[in-house]
Amino acid sequence: MADGRGLATDRAALLALYDLDAGGFRTLDDITAFAATLCDAPIALISIVEDVRQRFLARVGLDAEETPRDVSFCALAMLGEALFVVPDATCDPRFADNALVTGPPHIRFYAGAPLIGGDGEPLGALCVIDTAPRADLTPLQRQGLTLLARQVMMELEGRRRDRDMIVQQRLDAAAVADSDRMFRTLADTMPQMVWSTLPDGYHDYYNARWYEYTGVPVGSTDGEAWNGMFHPDDQTLAWEKWRKSLATGVPYEIEYRLRHHSGQYRWTLGRALPIRDARGQIMRWIGTCTDIHEQKLMMEEREMIAHELSHRIKNIFSVIAGLIGLSARQNPAIRDVADDLRDRILALGRAHDFVRPHSADSAPRIGQGQGRLWGILDQIFAPYRNGDGSRILLSGNDPFIDDRSATPLALLFHELATNAAKYGALSAANGRVHLHVSREGDDVRLDWREEGGPATVPATAEGFGSRLMTLSVERQLGGRLQRDWRAEGLCLSLWIPSRSMSRAAGTA
Repeated sequence: MADGRGLATDRAALLALYDLDAGGFRTLDDITAFAATLCDAPIALISIVEDVRQRFLARVGLDAEETPRDVSFCALAMLGEALFVVPDATCDPRFADNALVTGPPHIRFYAGAPLIGGDGEPLGALCVIDTAPRADLTPLQRQGLTLLARQVMMELEGRRRDRDMIVQQRLDAAAVADSDRMFRTLADTMPQMVWSTLPDGYHDYYNARWYEYTGVPVGSTDGEAWNGMFHPDDQTLAWEKWRKSLATGVPYEIEYRLRHHSGQYRWTLGRALPIRDARGQIMRWIGTCTDIHEQKLMMEEREMIAHELSHRIKNIFSVIAGLIGLSARQNPAIRDVADDLRDRILALGRAHDFVRPHSADSAPRIGQGQGRLWGILDQIFAPYRNGDGSRILLSGNDPFIDDRSATPLALLFHELATNAAKYGALSAANGRVHLHVSREGDDVRLDWREEGGPATVPATAEGFGSRLMTLSVERQLGGRLQRDWRAEGLCLSLWIPSRSMSRAAGTA
């Protein structure tokens, strides 16, 4: 008698979603009993229609737990949207020959409310059955049976959600386990030491390389014991940096000496990044330790060689300046030119020693601005300043410079200061120079303004010093230069690309 229209081809898979074999239908038993009482019916059933049978999740007044699907009234009831009513099955051609009509339980009256799943698939029906014909249910009974059918589906959908949650939890747990196995396998094949911690910083994992490198027993460096593997002089700094990362979430990076299994302390680069969830909360820290001992020694050797070369270059500047001075003494006619040339050579020497000191003694002291423009200008302008330093005033930004820009900058400002001392503001007792540094787009702008000196007159021909300044600004630094010969003194503006000032292209 059952009509299979609209049913899914694999109802077994559909019904499995509701975990019906798990039992535990006490609430459905209560609903079924109430339906029988409400409708004054001797039989009430919650029927789930499968491929070849219908089974009863809850029943009142019937001993059978299931019947074949081909005699199921509910197989038809579940296909509609409204209550399905059969007043007298013996008079209905669809059911007159049905075994449940001609034999036990001798169905005459049937009323079933369809059970429809959340995805629109028909599952079965909540029905009441009488052995005597009826015209219909009362309006209250019809409404009540419909509401009870909805309550049945709420119960079944709740079981489905619970089952889905359990299945998803199992899948998630399996995925986490697989991910963990993959992570550990990958970590154990890496040449770096890999470790991880809980959000509070507790170290709970080290890869095989860590134990191979350090030679310590497995688990002996868990928790906070890792710090004891560092050189005593590095432990405090390592703790401070690690605690700061834990407190702020900033990536952890430090160089320290780690005890090798040989007993030697070797330089190591330690790094760690936080892993965050969708809300931004730190779930775990993943870190690495990389042996950089050989690179560290190589860098120290290179630095020692660079210092030696720097020392020799500084000596060459001194030798050249000495030769120029000696030549000037032997040839008084070239003394002025020789003095200018010697001063330029010495300015180059100061610039070189500022960015590439050949020893700790020659390096600028803390507070002297090493790596900054003002630091080198202090040295270039030192011969022209008075006691309170008010003759040459610096203002604005103090951009970074490096060894590439130091030489042309030193030559440029040496020429400006020298010319100001000979012909401009610094040649007068009350004259002074104001140098202002600012950012203008991608350029560093430097404005040199002289005041209080003799009236300036534009040069009729470009001398060596002017050509040297132009060469320094335009050719070597890729910038541009603009002069303004004002009555109160020379005003000169420079625009130098930030990237030409420093490879890091950073300014204060």
